[in-house]
Amino acid sequence: MTSCSRSGCTGEIDEDGYCDLCGLEDQASTASASVSSLSASSSRTGSSSRPLSRPTAWTAPTGDSGATARSRRGSTRSTRRGLLGRGIVEVPSVPKRDPREAVMDNPEVPENKRFCSKCGTKVGRGREGKAGRVTGFCAKCGHHFDFTPKLAAGDVVAGQYEVLGCIAHGGLGWIYLALDHAVADRWVVLKGLLDTGDADAMAAAMAERRFLAQVEHPNIVRIFNFVEHEHGESTTGYIVMEYVGGESIKDMVKQLRTRGDQTACMPLTQAIAYTLEILPALGYLHGIGLVYCDFKPDNMIQVEEQLKLIDLGAVRHVDDEDSPIYGTTGYQAPEVGKELPSPVTDVYTVGRALAVMTFPFDFHATYKTSLPGAAEQPLLAEYESYYRLLLRATHQDPAQRFSSAEEMRDQLEGVFREVAAAEDGQPRPGISVEFTPERRSFGVALTAPDLAVIAGSLPIPRIDASDPGAAFLAGVATNSTQELVDELKAAPMQSVEVKLRLARAYIELGDHVAAKTLLNTTKVEHGDWRLGWHRGLAALVAGNAAHARMAFESVYDLLPGEAAPKLAIAACAEASGDVGDADQYYRTVWRTDRSYISAAFGLARALLAKQERGEAVEVLNSVPDTSSHHVAAQLASIRARTGISRSDGLSEQDLVAAGGQLAGLELDDARRAGAARDLLESAYSWVRGGPAGASGTVLGCRLVEDDLRRGLEKWYRTLARQAPTRRERIALVDHANRIRPKTWI
Repeated sequence: MTSCSRSGCTGEIDEDGYCDLCGLEDQASTASASVSSLSASSSRTGSSSRPLSRPTAWTAPTGDSGATARSRRGSTRSTRRGLLGRGIVEVPSVPKRDPREAVMDNPEVPENKRFCSKCGTKVGRGREGKAGRVTGFCAKCGHHFDFTPKLAAGDVVAGQYEVLGCIAHGGLGWIYLALDHAVADRWVVLKGLLDTGDADAMAAAMAERRFLAQVEHPNIVRIFNFVEHEHGESTTGYIVMEYVGGESIKDMVKQLRTRGDQTACMPLTQAIAYTLEILPALGYLHGIGLVYCDFKPDNMIQVEEQLKLIDLGAVRHVDDEDSPIYGTTGYQAPEVGKELPSPVTDVYTVGRALAVMTFPFDFHATYKTSLPGAAEQPLLAEYESYYRLLLRATHQDPAQRFSSAEEMRDQLEGVFREVAAAEDGQPRPGISVEFTPERRSFGVALTAPDLAVIAGSLPIPRIDASDPGAAFLAGVATNSTQELVDELKAAPMQSVEVKLRLARAYIELGDHVAAKTLLNTTKVEHGDWRLGWHRGLAALVAGNAAHARMAFESVYDLLPGEAAPKLAIAACAEASGDVGDADQYYRTVWRTDRSYISAAFGLARALLAKQERGEAVEVLNSVPDTSSHHVAAQLASIRARTGISRSDGLSEQDLVAAGGQLAGLELDDARRAGAARDLLESAYSWVRGGPAGASGTVLGCRLVEDDLRRGLEKWYRTLARQAPTRRERIALVDHANRIRPKTWI
């Protein structure tokens, strides 16, 4: 081993290029340009547990594509919808390159990548300044090793594939670039075996030949053929596959680190965009009964606007109990080896890969099966939803993870929109697959709403169409909640959806005891978050904001990409007096999706509680004019701007701006009169509370006492004419008479 070159670190670099103390990649290795990440550290579980070095990519060497030059806060919207970035952020394109640039001038396996293919022992290592042997026998088991290429430029394999040279080396041997003369001289890749005497390596290649030819997905490399070629007295098998001449995600990160920051990682939105693009490919494999097993940044290659999943050497049938299992240390799920790989173990590898792409940590040792905390990684503290998504994807208990690639993708999509909105302040709304929109907006004022009102306003889970009671619920129609309760009790089947609807009916009636009793006796599958959501609603009706928040937090853990749990947590925090958390969660929801009007008013209330009046005004003014609550938000903005005294900071500019804002609103006579009276009252108090000298006007009144008195008299009399009762009318006329300027007549 060599010493770590990082300042202050006394660790040593292992055979994978990572320090055994700080856990980070060696500076020397990242500073030199590499062809690609072709020999990542891997582990094999199953019949044995020896380490195995495996190929992970076959790609042309690239320069600076610009793909990672953007800062994490520098993403912008893209007009290229449907491509990488999903029309939400722009992901730089990686240009195609001449495949011949990938050919190595001097193909040689680095000594620190040489292992016996039989027992995993280090072989071919130099001593005392003398270079190691590239061929020989393992000192431990006696197995023959040979790291020299078996094919040379000009060789023709199977009478069809002309070899141009080596482009990479991996655990199953050299990888060659070739021309397919039988199909329009297209570029192909030949992946051969490291050693024909290795039965496991041969079995892995044969497994690829058996079932990978059926794999056909635009984001998965294509397998064209399987051929054999004689080398003297031996025969080697070769897999013929599509050439992908782009850049691996691992190499993109390496390029960032060559620019000086050895802890640099990929911009978060870019890493999420790549993951969103590749999750459907994994879902496709799962759908045809296959598991990928070895997902990592090395195995994703971008070329132009497309992402490809490569290296199918570890792919296996989900029920395969015999074939060797391949995976990479630091990515592989901890239960693999004790249990067979499955879609949820693939989900684990995706979560680990996403973490490795976005922040530096020792994922090989210290955090081999865990993640750093938010206190250690600022990115995780900044983006809580992202952190919760990673925690669920990489949960130690497989039953607690996302149950499928599709489920993870749905939640990652929501996190993606949230992160993108946080980076540039532009909303990124999306349609939830789990929740309805808000049933109604709550707290559309500058006073906190009642908890029962919140419970009746929050979104509700969408009905599971596969539930046996879904059709029955679709036919239920009644205007009375009590009648609904009776009808649901008499339903022909008491399915989960029927029980949840009945619990919600109890909640609407205010009977939280009946709702909790029913929820406690309802059985759902492990990981079903709907019970937690309804328990939160019941706790709100019971007036217990703390218990409600605990329930909604559990839903947030399972659905980190959804806005509804964050909105519910914000409301609970506000009710509990936790202004900081109320601000955080209301802000997250509103910044991402402007259809959640409750979040705008809630955020404004939190800001006013923190004496941040200017920002509260901005938030209320950001309610779109397409909203039915736009006018209410504008009036609330005026009150927020002017509802303080001169000594607390009310200025002439505030009053003038509020007057112009009110004059521009389309209001009925009653609302205009009430708003004008309130605004002029604030202006009158402001004038009386300080020295004269203001030159502005508010609603046509100069900021002098007599003008404001006349204005107030006018609006009090207008209100009196609109008063519904004689007593109110008399009271308003009395106000008008008291405020009018004094005269001698």
